[in-house]
Amino acid sequence: MESLRLQKLAGEAILTQMDALAALRIRVFRDWPYLYEGSAEYEAHYLQVYVDCPRSLAVLVWDGERCIGASTCLPLADALPDMQQPFVERGMDLSRIDYFGESVLLREYRGRGVGVEFFRQREAHAREHGLSICAFCAVDRDPHDRRKPADYAGNDAFWTHRGYRKQPEMVSHFSWPDIGESESSDKPMTFWMRELDV
Repeated sequence: MESLRLQKLAGEAILTQMDALAALRIRVFRDWPYLYEGSAEYEAHYLQVYVDCPRSLAVLVWDGERCIGASTCLPLADALPDMQQPFVERGMDLSRIDYFGESVLLREYRGRGVGVEFFRQREAHAREHGLSICAFCAVDRDPHDRRKPADYAGNDAFWTHRGYRKQPEMVSHFSWPDIGESESSDKPMTFWMRELDV
């Protein structure tokens, strides 16, 4: 993290860096396993829930004037129904849960502790708002998909080391267009969770 600058924004203040956040998401999520054919319109729609929520958090990391990483979260009670559904189905108390959006980081900055800092900041956000469970979801792709890079290494070990556990029975569904496609298609997203020591 040395030489990098951290910026934290909440609610409507996220609008001041919406373009930087959207551009970074489009660039990073173009890679496997998301294969996201990004657009400004999709980004504006997706990010609006964070702008509308006063209790949201966006953490941006800058190298000089370049935004090289970003992460978001908000209380699950303020999130979209698609994000809430697996928890509602299990009768879980939404008011206890912080929903982690994305962590996106340019490839050349990985391995420098930024990802750890993203989790630290979001877990601190959960504690500040009296939330005791942190949850996020990750896309499920066919491991034999021909588009998967031969050298791809997922984040499962990193997430497990941070104390998160995969919840195979908790799946949500989001839609976006894959690279080269003009129409969105449904993608299963499996949740990971951790209960904080508060």
